[in-house]
Amino acid sequence: MKKLVAYITSGYPEKSFSIDLALALGESGVDTLELGVPFSDPVADGPLIEKASHEALKLGIKFEDVLEISKAVAPKVDTLLMGYFNSFYQQNMNKLIPHLRDIGINGLIIPDLPHEEAVAYSEVFDSNNMSNISFVAPTDSEDRIKKIVQNSKKFVYMVAYTGITGSGSAEDLQPSIISIKKHTSTPVYVGFGVNKKTAKDKVKGADGVIVGSAFVDIMLKENLNYTQKIKECSELSKILKDEINS
Repeated sequence: MKKLVAYITSGYPEKSFSIDLALALGESGVDTLELGVPFSDPVADGPLIEKASHEALKLGIKFEDVLEISKAVAPKVDTLLMGYFNSFYQQNMNKLIPHLRDIGINGLIIPDLPHEEAVAYSEVFDSNNMSNISFVAPTDSEDRIKKIVQNSKKFVYMVAYTGITGSGSAEDLQPSIISIKKHTSTPVYVGFGVNKKTAKDKVKGADGVIVGSAFVDIMLKENLNYTQKIKECSELSKILKDEINS
């Protein structure tokens, strides 16, 4: 069974909605939840996620609010925090990682923390049984892929193209996926540009997909109330899960 990871922006449009949506997704086929930490300059994210992040910040969402959402969600749904390094660094990584473990978070996804710099935090992640998700891009060489994935945990994030989330670009991922699997038994999940139209193709050779912009697009729809947004996101998760396993 191939896995589905869903990203949602924490605190948009409000904390209670984030909790309700996260729990609904967990009941609708999502295997792992990415709780996005709103950030002012989300360089790896496309316009939809960037907009949701900025809106959450305008509403006053802070890191403590993300933790509050996490406490309600993580005991019931496998949960990772996705955010930019500055958000975590300001909390003091040596204190933050054990705290996240205690509330049930299983790892972090930090797209702007290069592998060479992430190594400095390996001990605190490992000693707390937390995953710092490794990224591989289609442009990475065989030697670099080997270096990145040799100590990877939970899953390897295969970036579907060089760019930002949600742009829908396409590249041949098979050489990179084959290379990753030569050097690790850690599952490979494909992210960036995955939606219900592309999921079946993107998951070829991989073990799962990561979907963000497609969910956030629904969250941003002003013509839908909270109940309708949760219903549409839940329906999307079921479609995606069927697509990647058909």
